[in-house]
Amino acid sequence: MSTLSVEMLAAAPAGPITSAGHAQLGIAVLVGIAVIVLLITRFKLHAFLSLTIGSLVLGAVAGAPLDKVIASFTAGLGATVAGVGVLIALGAILGKLLADSGGADQIVDTILAKAGPRSMPWAMVLIASVIGLPLFFEVGIVLLIPVVLLVAKRGNYSLMRIGIPALAGLSVMHGLVPPHPGPLVAIDAIGANLGVTLALGVLVAVPTAVIAGPLFSRVAARWVDIAPPEKLIPQRPSEDLERRPGFAATVATVLLPVVLMLAKALVDIVVDDPKDHVQRVTDVIGSPLIALLAAVLVGMFTLGRAAGFGRDRLAGTVEKSLVPIAGILLIVGAGGGFKQTLIDVGVGQMILDFSEDWSVSALLLAWLIAVGIRLATGSATVATISAAGLVAPLAADMSTTHSALLVLAVGAGSLFFSHVNDAGFWLVKEYFGMDVGQTIKTWSVMETIISVVGIGFVMLLSLVL
Repeated sequence: MSTLSVEMLAAAPAGPITSAGHAQLGIAVLVGIAVIVLLITRFKLHAFLSLTIGSLVLGAVAGAPLDKVIASFTAGLGATVAGVGVLIALGAILGKLLADSGGADQIVDTILAKAGPRSMPWAMVLIASVIGLPLFFEVGIVLLIPVVLLVAKRGNYSLMRIGIPALAGLSVMHGLVPPHPGPLVAIDAIGANLGVTLALGVLVAVPTAVIAGPLFSRVAARWVDIAPPEKLIPQRPSEDLERRPGFAATVATVLLPVVLMLAKALVDIVVDDPKDHVQRVTDVIGSPLIALLAAVLVGMFTLGRAAGFGRDRLAGTVEKSLVPIAGILLIVGAGGGFKQTLIDVGVGQMILDFSEDWSVSALLLAWLIAVGIRLATGSATVATISAAGLVAPLAADMSTTHSALLVLAVGAGSLFFSHVNDAGFWLVKEYFGMDVGQTIKTWSVMETIISVVGIGFVMLLSLVL
């Protein structure tokens, strides 16, 4: 689920970089994706190189000038790393502080003591949903990864049995429940009522998260049985620790960025005045960068100092945290570059053009449009913004309830089948140590379940409300 701000969309080229027709663009998309998958699976080429080559092939087949294809790819790579890379780095630092100080052990030991084998997946989906409410997917996953990996390792659980519920909780929040930024954009575009959308979003999100999380994780664990990647598992702290941070202080530190971002979202809803001083302050402290940076700085005291770390030990922890994520940053960035190339050659507009002739119900049409844009561009946010803008006129004659359901239909469609053009696909693949096929059988299928189950509940609600 790639983060793409409205500002980045506004900065995109005014028109496509090629004049290719729809048939040629469709072929270009298929060839580009096929090249990426083939290079990775058959020739074992690194995903960063495969995505780079696949982007160039896509542009060439679409008939775009090579210099513009390169510009699109580098712009997408740079924007993704700028928007997500720093957050991943800060999340890695916080995760390392959690691990080295013994804070992660404290959380894991408490979870293992309170939750049994049957209730563990349910505990993970609940924790992920709470943490993921105000966060973009990438921020939520870097906060949860240390806990997910340690719970799976210590409790001897299948990684999929623990990881899929956590991913489902994050993803459902991303698409269906305001004040998450994605649904808020659709609410604004369609003119829906926030309170009604929130209430209906929760009604849809709870059973959807249950089905795609704890229930599907049983199947995913049979399909893909892997151990947590050793290089990313937070190691037990050295035995020379003077003490271990308390559970309350550790949880408070992890939740600090969540609280700051949620405060920003709530103030934006209640105040809605860019000139208001309170809103301006929360806009700063609630931004993902500042919120995670604050958590890191606070963690140096509540985690590092609480465990008896000196300045040198803290500096060493920060330095060691950044080494394992170098490859992840490159792959996620290249995924963003491929996505931007798709957008700039006109694939997103092609989907919108096709949708104008579809004669289906407004809710299903909104879902199908979002699905098409999601499949073509890889971005849930692009799919949400584009689809919401296209179907907004349909809401003029709708009731308040059905306008809210239109927002949820767009959100559900924006989550459909994440694959190789989604930076989130590569983030999950690398963090969980899976190959492309395993990621498709678990993460991609989970996303599809969320999307299909979500629109199913939306359509059911439309019949009774």
